[in-house]
Amino acid sequence: MSSSINIALPSIGKEFSIDAILLSWIATSYLLTITIFLVPFGRMADMYGKKKIFMYGIFIYSISSFFSAFSFSAILLIILRILQGVGGAMIFSTVIAILILAYPINERGKALGINIAATYLGLSLGPFLGGFLIQYFGWRSIFITNMFLGLIIIILTIWKIREEWIEIKKERFDFIGSIIYSLVIIAIIYGFSLLSTILGMLLVLIGVLGILIFIKWEKKVTYPVLNINLFKNNIVFTFLI
Repeated sequence: MSSSINIALPSIGKEFSIDAILLSWIATSYLLTITIFLVPFGRMADMYGKKKIFMYGIFIYSISSFFSAFSFSAILLIILRILQGVGGAMIFSTVIAILILAYPINERGKALGINIAATYLGLSLGPFLGGFLIQYFGWRSIFITNMFLGLIIIILTIWKIREEWIEIKKERFDFIGSIIYSLVIIAIIYGFSLLSTILGMLLVLIGVLGILIFIKWEKKVTYPVLNINLFKNNIVFTFLI
């Protein structure tokens, strides 16, 4: 989806008669939403169950893909892409953790290797398969295809994954930290899209200051949405990121 949507943009722009800026948000809104919700949903998965968050994510992603195929305006499509991004964040924040927990230590490398290979295979085939679908069935077909893939994953998850993993049960969710994190991401990414203007530079500056506020808050709060000490106390982990 991430790579094939770029092939679909000219067709979408022609059908809805929209300018390049609004057209770019059809792709950007999805990626921005994933970035905003990735960390909070990872924390929620620790608290409420990784399989549960993953399943909700696949369901939201599949439903939003289905309705995206029947969008009658660019604004509606962007809204549905935001919803699709929420589902994507729930998937991406849990899938690696589930693989690590589901497989024994001696098989984790193989499982993660298959996951990485599948990810890059999808990114590589996306433009080709997306172009094929768009050429013969229209741009809406790529969303329908994603919906069917989502349904297959839901069935396989129910069938194959019987366990649930909850690592934290009695901690509170850091809503303030999550809000600060989300606003920082929005300010920086939207600011870069307007970087040639004063407003864009101001938003980027606000985003950078927001990062400092976020770090300070996460160090102070009892149950942070992102444990800053992971970066402070583990130099190897920090440089791997």
